Amino acid sequence: MKKFLITGGAGFIGSHVVRRFVNTYPDYNIVNLDKLTYAGNLANLKDLEDKPNYRFVKGDIVDQQFIDELFETEQFDAVIHLAAESHVDRSITNPIEFVLTNVVGTVNLLNSARKFWKGRYEECRFYHVSTDEVYGTLGEDGLFTEETPYDPHSPYSASKASSDHFVRAYHDTYGLNTVISNCSNNYGSYHFPEKLIPLAINNIKNSKAVPVYGKGENVRDWLWVEDHARAIDVVFHKARAGDTYNIGGHNEWKNIDLIRLLCRIMDRKLGRAEGTSEKLITFVTDRAGHDLRYAIDSTKLQRELGWSPSLQFEEGLEKTVDWYLANEEWLNNVTSGKYQEYYSQQYKL
Repeated sequence: MKKFLITGGAGFIGSHVVRRFVNTYPDYNIVNLDKLTYAGNLANLKDLEDKPNYRFVKGDIVDQQFIDELFETEQFDAVIHLAAESHVDRSITNPIEFVLTNVVGTVNLLNSARKFWKGRYEECRFYHVSTDEVYGTLGEDGLFTEETPYDPHSPYSASKASSDHFVRAYHDTYGLNTVISNCSNNYGSYHFPEKLIPLAINNIKNSKAVPVYGKGENVRDWLWVEDHARAIDVVFHKARAGDTYNIGGHNEWKNIDLIRLLCRIMDRKLGRAEGTSEKLITFVTDRAGHDLRYAIDSTKLQRELGWSPSLQFEEGLEKTVDWYLANEEWLNNVTSGKYQEYYSQQYKL
């Protein structure tokens, strides 16, 4: 039986990765490590609580002694590292928190892997899950490839770029068996509602203003989160040591066009007159250093490992809206208290 450490497994993407590995590989023993910050929610994994090959551990990757003790006790064979501070707006407000979690935390995990996997580097694997934001911004043309130079523009993307460099350095310097993937924007169930799509769904449902930065001209490539989890599965099992893969949805949308599509879907689902929800769109001051366009070329992943997205965006967005409308209790629980205070402060609404 292989023993996996999945960090950040109570978060949005992490919970989908944990669920996929627990359910797909009953002979893998999955330990989910999460600090349970505002974005970590064990309600995301209620369906796994009684699974014999799943266990949750609360802890902080910034604590090197704790990580060492966990590695020594559990004798992990693999790490899939998703734990990260990930919201750009929060990184602008408090960059040091992103340095600690995303850079120091990653190096702590690498140090423990290096120490406890000595003599087993080839059979153990450290998989670091990163973002396309490390590449910076694109103009109207072009795509990010695995060869695109790094050019981060926010404290968040700078911290992820730094962690990527450390992962590669530990492969090149110490021979650690590492792989990295850089993914485009994800959407789907269990997404904390400070991010664009769940925030808009929640606000439309409650007839509240839907904030859109600037004129909504920023372009993002959207990927259904379950397709991302499936890609992580494929990359973990098939990638060469030291390699990197870009994961994207081939699915570019301007923010304003996405929000208008979401408004139409919500009007239909809620039985409102068409055009009702569009009146909630409220343009707000643009984010500092806001990248214009991200777009991923995932040709390498498709060609070498046989992965491709399974859903068209319109179908995935319908599924996502249906999930949030059917899980009102989950949504209400995560949008109460401290989150509401942050939301008011951040968007001035």
